[in-house]
Amino acid sequence: MTPITQNRQENAMNEQTPIALTEGGSLSYGLPAWTYFNQELTQLEYERVILPSWQFVCHVNQLKQPGDFATLDMMRDSVVVMRGKDGELRAFSNVCRHRGAKLLDGEGSCKGRVKCPYHGWSYALDGRLVGVPSEQTFPGMKKADFGLKPVEMEIILGLVFVRLIPGGPSLALMFKDFIELVRPYRIEEMEPVNQLWTGSWNCNWKVAVDNNLENYHVPVGHPGYHRMLDNDLMGEINEHGVAVSESVLRDRLSPVWSERLYQQLAPEVLTDLPEKNRRTWLFFSMAPNIGIDIYPDSMDIFQILPKSAETCLMRFPVFSRPDARREAKLLRYLNARINRQVGHEDRDLSERVQMGLRSNGYEPGPLSDYEHAIRDFHDRLRAACPVVTLPEAPSPGSLAARNTAMLTEQAAA
Repeated sequence: MTPITQNRQENAMNEQTPIALTEGGSLSYGLPAWTYFNQELTQLEYERVILPSWQFVCHVNQLKQPGDFATLDMMRDSVVVMRGKDGELRAFSNVCRHRGAKLLDGEGSCKGRVKCPYHGWSYALDGRLVGVPSEQTFPGMKKADFGLKPVEMEIILGLVFVRLIPGGPSLALMFKDFIELVRPYRIEEMEPVNQLWTGSWNCNWKVAVDNNLENYHVPVGHPGYHRMLDNDLMGEINEHGVAVSESVLRDRLSPVWSERLYQQLAPEVLTDLPEKNRRTWLFFSMAPNIGIDIYPDSMDIFQILPKSAETCLMRFPVFSRPDARREAKLLRYLNARINRQVGHEDRDLSERVQMGLRSNGYEPGPLSDYEHAIRDFHDRLRAACPVVTLPEAPSPGSLAARNTAMLTEQAAA
């Protein structure tokens, strides 16, 4: 693969020559405004886009001992990943097979069994049903038929992902050669820095994803990044919807103390990394809703999940290589301070977009070549949910049926 550093454009937007991604110089446009505030569409996207995609749960180093578990909660589904007594990690639907009660919350450890808080059905760490109170009142029931439902799982560089509707490419295939960019950061050695942060943004999940997929807004929307980093506004994306851009610490120091100190310390302190990687921040996105940000000192995962038509759930775990030195702790503090501000900026920008989308007469504007990953994301949405190509929302109650009809028409064409 051609190194991204060889493709990096000049930092300032007015000095860059965009790579032409549109055919014949014609403009491309985003999705109609109605697609960002329609609850029926949000339900359809959850079923046809989120459930068949890989979703992040945890790092393997959060689950070191038998019985250790971590959960992922989404709109209607909950998944638990647990280490068995044999040392293997397994993923299950986090639902009791009796009456559907949710079994576990957050992360923690079960000693020996998972016990349902409702009626006390209990499961071995490998998912087998092993205990049923008043079992004699279930004539003919075979416990072997009622183990926890397994969920597809894959681990890449120590990161644990699940997919509720199986099939499609593996994570290894999706990331392909990009994995080699990541290896020097030794992600598989990392540990959680603090508790998983979750929060709600007042915007449709696609608004937040659109924001995460492009660097066009960085010089204006993230002045801190613009001061301290030479940012690759274009980046590159592969055929599986995995995109990456590379930013490098500027030689010119930022006037802001936290940014300036990070610029100075990272190349000097993090001598366990190759010299190039001490200065390089990698920003990955993975279709349809995950960002993976890899820094010299740490990494974070930015997971955007639909919640309602105009709200989304954010999961934001942070990990780092174990390093108890004072200077390493200071770098992690500086990074958190810098990126906390970036997170506030992204939330404000996304919520401003959500408010503007309802403006009378608004029509989607053209997409820049810097926004090519948004085009890829929207094309994937159009393929899974062709109803989003309609200029107006279908009448209430008819959206799912209309989408099915359009899929049938496409298949017959």
